[in-house]
Amino acid sequence: MTTVEITLPDQLVQEARRAGLLAPDRIEELLRERLRSDRIERLGDARKRLAADPIEPMTPGEIQAEIDAYRSQSRSAADS
Repeated sequence: MTTVEITLPDQLVQEARRAGLLAPDRIEELLRERLRSDRIERLGDARKRLAADPIEPMTPGEIQAEIDAYRSQSRSAADS
């Protein structure tokens, strides 16, 4: 565990304390919710960018070439 010290305005601390938001488990919950929300937003942004400029689909031959390259690389790494 890591201890974090932050500086906040007194009035905000008083309000947060009254609302029960300064308990460690509540702060953890708030941070996790925010991180999840940010990840979802970034995913949505990526989906919009992809929809605006879609990637060309790979041909079956290109897919097979990628698989073959990966297998070859994996074999080379295992032999080392």
